[in-house]
Amino acid sequence: MAVDTYHAHVSRIRDLTHDVRELDLTLEHPRTMAFKAGQFISFEVPKEGMPVPVTRPYSIASPPSISDRITLLFNLVEGGPGSTYLYRLKERDAVIFKGPAGSFFLREDPAKHLLFVATGTGIAPFRSMLLTQFERKTGQPVTLFWGLRYERDLYYQDELADWTARYPAFSFVTTLSQPGSEWPGAKGRVTALVEERVTSVRDLAVYLCGNGAMIKDVTALIQRKGLCPIYREKYY
Repeated sequence: MAVDTYHAHVSRIRDLTHDVRELDLTLEHPRTMAFKAGQFISFEVPKEGMPVPVTRPYSIASPPSISDRITLLFNLVEGGPGSTYLYRLKERDAVIFKGPAGSFFLREDPAKHLLFVATGTGIAPFRSMLLTQFERKTGQPVTLFWGLRYERDLYYQDELADWTARYPAFSFVTTLSQPGSEWPGAKGRVTALVEERVTSVRDLAVYLCGNGAMIKDVTALIQRKGLCPIYREKYY
């Protein structure tokens, strides 16, 4: 799949938490983009002290079936050139990006039980993958384990709950590593959730996205249980 240059404009901004934002970009030239669920686009953005722009990639959170508009999901990183640039954008602002790119994408393997494990905004490519998987109507089991820190970091929970009601083969667990005393859900790191709840890797395909420590730990956990495909995208 060729990497191309795209011109677009910001068509919607939605704040999901105190530091997580969703951005819709409507394509202008070319007017559509073909990509695989899980891939990313890249922006060249200025960085203080650097004579030339730096490249920052962002996973697409919308499905490939919507080809004229893409959704990005990102969190504000203090001093981060990419998120600083994206957070400054306003509706109708023009943007230029390159894409699509990346080898982290949803495979077609209807015999597998799919396990998605995310931390933070690592949920972005999985949102694209899940919507694509639902469109495929394979009926294969799909499980999402998502690790966040605090209650204030929660988002997409209503959307995920709606999907569990509409797609019986889908289930998800959001776990908080530092919850308040009133939190009724799963507690602890998402790694512990994998260790406790994945009892067999037979007919399993695992997708991991988020921080490098989680990816390393979950990879080791899964490999101790047996052999299965593991696809990874490290954010930091």
